[in-house]
Amino acid sequence: MSILDGVHSVLFVHAHPDDETLATGALISELVARGIRVQLVTATRGERGEIVAGALEVEPDPETLSEIRENELSAASAILGISDRYWLGNSPARARGHADRRYRDSGMSWVTPELAGPSPDVTPDALVSASLDEVTNDLAALIEVTCPSLVVGYDNAGGYGHPDHVRMHEATVAACRITRTPWAEIVAESGDDVEWFELEHRLSTVAEALRAHATQVRVDGDDIVHSGGQRQAIPTSVGLRAG
Repeated sequence: MSILDGVHSVLFVHAHPDDETLATGALISELVARGIRVQLVTATRGERGEIVAGALEVEPDPETLSEIRENELSAASAILGISDRYWLGNSPARARGHADRRYRDSGMSWVTPELAGPSPDVTPDALVSASLDEVTNDLAALIEVTCPSLVVGYDNAGGYGHPDHVRMHEATVAACRITRTPWAEIVAESGDDVEWFELEHRLSTVAEALRAHATQVRVDGDDIVHSGGQRQAIPTSVGLRAG
């Protein structure tokens, strides 16, 4: 049996533009090829993301970077075949009776070379500054409207510890319980309860989508180079664990 048995639509929950491609681009492309409808909700515009050296002539202010990253996400989503995109806090991803709002990137700091932790200067309008109830209710409102067969989000570590990823894990679990919607978490480690999707045949599509996120990563052959210089193979394997 597969976690995808009987699934006709999937809602991916991500924190920032480029997360959808880095963490799940190969799976998204595969689902689209199988005829499964893919939708995406992104929590923030990634205003505090570090920029790849040389990607822009002038370092932008947060608002300008926000616009750039919105456009990058739009381009990458089209390449991957995502049907519908939403911003958390904007209708229909906003709880009924509440005016639209914008969740801003909370930022992060490196605790170890591979583990992120909270930023020392979180702003009042940041995602992690909002109550978990508010974030959960916004996500639940979207789930009730889109009625996905499955919701896919982060594990309890948020992948690598970014506070926005952790918050979206918490909200995903709570919202899926409220709406009684099946969900699965993206995992990096093998286990008896993990289903792995080996999708090397999606490499070219993922690489093209990553090129759209030019401020965040540089594609070099079959590798990507991050803003901090870290190099990794373009990810084409995705592990899911049923929630």
